[in-house]
Amino acid sequence: MKKEIHPDYRPVVFIDAATGKKFLSASVVATDTTTDFEGQEYPSVRMEITSDSHPFYTGKQKFTQADGAVDKFNKKFANFGFKNNN
Repeated sequence: MKKEIHPDYRPVVFIDAATGKKFLSASVVATDTTTDFEGQEYPSVRMEITSDSHPFYTGKQKFTQADGAVDKFNKKFANFGFKNNN
């Protein structure tokens, strides 16, 4: 590999802004802030949403109902000869 062309790949702590949970990972993201994690100081990045607060991962995701969507489609396009063959 060529020297001095690659970004600095180092351990970085990502902090969930909603829950305050910290995750240690490796990244090339540039940051000026640092935080203490398990007794060591690391560069840190605040994240709006992580797996700790995202509704999909927390089980609080709301699913939109598709009730009647097929019927609505069939009714709307009945004059054009489209038909759902379920």
